Amino acid sequence: MRKYIWPTLTFVAICLIGWGARTAIGTVYGAAEAEVLLEALSRAGLYLGSAIATASSTILALMLTLIGMIRRMDAEFDAEVYRSINLIGKLATASLMMSLIVLLAFVLPIGEFEEMPSRWYSVLYDVLFAGSVLMVALIAATVVVIYRTLQQVMAEITPGDKV
Repeated sequence: MRKYIWPTLTFVAICLIGWGARTAIGTVYGAAEAEVLLEALSRAGLYLGSAIATASSTILALMLTLIGMIRRMDAEFDAEVYRSINLIGKLATASLMMSLIVLLAFVLPIGEFEEMPSRWYSVLYDVLFAGSVLMVALIAATVVVIYRTLQQVMAEITPGDKV
């Protein structure tokens, strides 16, 4: 677990930043205000979600390439490198699934629900905001694990001094 302290700290830091942003926005007082906030969030969230879905899919494909590459090398890699690649795959898959859920939620026609109680809009806003923050936190942790794994692979294949 100690090896994964930086990805964990990155995930927690992004979540705290998201919580701080949500706190700075303040309480949603009514359905009309929540509807405006939801509309603004959905515009940005659609782009963010599609970008993270693309990044996560690319990361998964590149991890397959990396596994093939390190299997063909003369260098011996310890189990830690393979555990890191597995963690990258898990995080990228979680990021991809979260982005797909968030994208699906953002395409709901929010303004068309006339019979919904006003509290529903603020709960929906909180859930979508939290989903967006989790999506970003997962991809940020994935990037940190990729960097750490890259350091391990480079240290193994670089001749001479350690990287």
